[in-house]
Amino acid sequence: MKSWSIVDLDLQAHAPEILASTDDARVIALMIPAGESLDDHQVHERAWVLVLDGEVDIDTASAERVSGGVGLLLEFAPNERHAVHARSDARLLLLLTPWPGADHPGAMTLNEKANARHAAREHRIGSAEGGRSAA
Repeated sequence: MKSWSIVDLDLQAHAPEILASTDDARVIALMIPAGESLDDHQVHERAWVLVLDGEVDIDTASAERVSGGVGLLLEFAPNERHAVHARSDARLLLLLTPWPGADHPGAMTLNEKANARHAAREHRIGSAEGGRSAA
C-alpha cells in the first residue's frame, strides 16, 4: 500500500507533483496561485479533477462553466478542452486514466511521434496563415 497526505505536500506553483504513475493511471497534485490559470488545454486521457483547497472556475470549449471549492469533482472526456482559473490559491488532485491515453506521445512509437510533430507543425502553419488578413 502507498499513501499520501496531500494537504501536507509542499506544492509549488508551476511544478505539478506526480504522486503515482502505473500502466493504468497517473495521479498528479498541483497548486495554482490565486488569479492564475491553466489556460485552454486538453489531455489524451479521461481526467478527474478534485479541488482539495481553494476556489476555482472551470470553463470548457463548449462554453460550460462550473465554479466551486473544496470537494468539487469534475470529469473530462479524453481530449475535452478546458481551462482552470484559481479565484484563490487552489490545490488540485488530477487522475488520468488510462495512462498513457491513446495518441499520448509517451504511448507512441518513434515513427508515430515524428508524424505527430509534422502534423502539429502543419496545423500551426495553417492556423497562422488562416489568421492573417489580406492587405
